[in-house]
Amino acid sequence: MSLYNQIQEAISFIRNRVAAAPRTGIILGTGLGNLTDDIDVEAEIPYREIPHFAVSTVESHKGSLVFGRLGGHPVVVMAGRFHYYEGWSMQQVTFPVRVLKFLGIERLIITNVSGGVNPHLKAGDLVVVRDHINLLPENPLRGENDERIGPRFPDMLHTYDRDLRARALAIAKTHSIRAIEGVYSSMQGPNLETPAEYGMLRRLGSDCTGMSSIPEVLVARHMGLPVAMLSLISNVSYPLSAIRETTLEEVIATATEAEPRLRLLVRELLKTL
Repeated sequence: MSLYNQIQEAISFIRNRVAAAPRTGIILGTGLGNLTDDIDVEAEIPYREIPHFAVSTVESHKGSLVFGRLGGHPVVVMAGRFHYYEGWSMQQVTFPVRVLKFLGIERLIITNVSGGVNPHLKAGDLVVVRDHINLLPENPLRGENDERIGPRFPDMLHTYDRDLRARALAIAKTHSIRAIEGVYSSMQGPNLETPAEYGMLRRLGSDCTGMSSIPEVLVARHMGLPVAMLSLISNVSYPLSAIRETTLEEVIATATEAEPRLRLLVRELLKTL
């Protein structure tokens, strides 16, 4: 079955279950799933029930599509994402973004946690991403292109929406949330980077680094969706003398402590749309 037909099959299934018409899609990263508590939920569909969806295997990723209103704004939330390191193909990792676009969303807000490679960042800070460095070994746009979905060669100049970035930074300043505008990089994982790799990423111009999100960004850009990415710093990885051994439990604990600030920022951002 072609990608286009897979999308249509998933859309048909969802629309038979949900009458909502979301305007904004939100992807929730590791330890950030409690944003769904702020939503007036209209419907929730586990990924395993949706045709052609993968199943999230990462701890703290709920694994469902949540439809409802956040501060009165109609949203659809991916409560948990897929990662290349889980063994899924890039097409499987990004398939939900394509479905959200065909459901009618007008923009995509992506959240994640990352390691800070800017020496001015501390654990719990936010990075409003203005650009990225893609070091993943595969690209979700590789292969035959279907013009009904997007162009063969999407341009990446204005990938991260300038207006959404400005709004997010202004909201952070108003609410005394430590945030900078910066560059996100992504490597395959699931291992954390070595000190030499952290040093390389800093020299390349990265402010923070993770194992996700860029594939979804590429597909969103392919389909003409404005994107905002908010990255929560879970651990300090630069200068090299600051690196400490980091566990998933510590990452989740940091994300949980900082999550209320991220939830506030997302809620206030939606109010401005």
